[in-house]
Amino acid sequence: MHIQFVGADRTVTGSMHHLIIDGKNYLLDCGLYQGKRKEAFEINKNFTYFNPSEIDALIISHAHIDHIGNIPTLVKNGFKGHIYCTSATKDLALVMLRDSAHIQEKDVEYVNKRRAKQGKNLFEPLYTTADAENVFPLLNAKNYHEEFEIDSGIKVQFFDAGHILGSAITFLTIRENGKTIHLGFSGDLGRPNYPILKDPEKIPDVDYFLCESTYGGRFHDHIEGTNAKLAAVLNKAVQRKGKIIIPAFSLERTQEIVYSFHKIFENNSAPRIPIYVDSPLSTNATEVFRNHPECFDKETHDFMLKYEDPFGFNKLTYITDVEDSKALNGKEGPMVIISASGMAETGRILHHLANNIRDERNIILMVGYCAENTLGRKLIEKEPVVKIHGDEYKVKAEVIVINSLSAHADSNELTGYCKKFDIDKMKNIFLVHGDLDQQQKFAERLKSIGFKNVNIPSRGDVLEI
Repeated sequence: MHIQFVGADRTVTGSMHHLIIDGKNYLLDCGLYQGKRKEAFEINKNFTYFNPSEIDALIISHAHIDHIGNIPTLVKNGFKGHIYCTSATKDLALVMLRDSAHIQEKDVEYVNKRRAKQGKNLFEPLYTTADAENVFPLLNAKNYHEEFEIDSGIKVQFFDAGHILGSAITFLTIRENGKTIHLGFSGDLGRPNYPILKDPEKIPDVDYFLCESTYGGRFHDHIEGTNAKLAAVLNKAVQRKGKIIIPAFSLERTQEIVYSFHKIFENNSAPRIPIYVDSPLSTNATEVFRNHPECFDKETHDFMLKYEDPFGFNKLTYITDVEDSKALNGKEGPMVIISASGMAETGRILHHLANNIRDERNIILMVGYCAENTLGRKLIEKEPVVKIHGDEYKVKAEVIVINSLSAHADSNELTGYCKKFDIDKMKNIFLVHGDLDQQQKFAERLKSIGFKNVNIPSRGDVLEI
């Protein structure tokens, strides 16, 4: 048996790990690599380390694009096997992959208008909506804890990762040459006591563990005080009659914010003001949430018994139509506009920022991780002037950052999860899905509590089990 590390190695994007077992090939995740456009396109287009047509099965941990976003390219290049995931991940994948394909088609359409005028060759999208649709018949939904066989001698179980709706930690039992090996793959690990979802579950002890390390050396603010901070922001906007503009990812973060506002209003911690969720993808993802209450924690279940729908309430409006989106700019505050993308790089959020960033009554509320060089990161770092659609804007609106809503386990939470394993049984931990500096800090913490072998693989590394 061999493990080849193909994506999310010493970086946090493009999750993909290649297992070679008894001459057959399997993948854990098939994520889209996101970075500089030309480099990312080449990495996503070319499967350098294996032939897609020779992959026998694919297991996906959850529906974020950096974990599922390159499946249409895999299928386009000959993959015909089964794709295994949880039921909620399957439903979210239908929404997310259609949206990913649509974005790529529109981006290429925009770029090609310029290239055509310049007499240059036209680009093609990495994949189309039709390519995304070809993925759906291959998806096989499995329940948490249900043991299923993907091939002779290979059994799989999913355990709740507590990261996003349907996210799973994968536990594999592999029998090869008379030996039994237990392999675990964390996917993205969530946080204890996180809103809406159940806590991450401990999987049985394993010999080898592929563990995410996004925040291996960082520490989050406590979750418990989040609603009080949000209520304070709402009250400030009411006093100013201003708008709160929230760049938020359409999957998970938008639903968390809406749920928090619902609780704040019911507790009378702030006056009820209009809330607009301006994103077609957010609207579709929220419908999937409503269809999967089995993923919710007890607090959310109890809330549903009282209020039925945690993602819908008086003063909340979901917007999909472009004209309705534009009309928000003419409305007076106080109000809240939640829109994608979370890093403020694309989508309708750019128009809302452009129309509201120069008004000192307004608040820009940043609630998630923003990569280096993104508009979101520049706002977090309080740059006085930013560019939106190529034009410069003075930032007069107040920028407020709430760091407690990260859906990734931090260093203490990752370490706490790993401590639950039998350290003597664990032969090796492989740190993936993290920048090198975070992985090095996390590796030192794991070694300090007794783990003997902690590896940080590079892309393309092959290790024999």
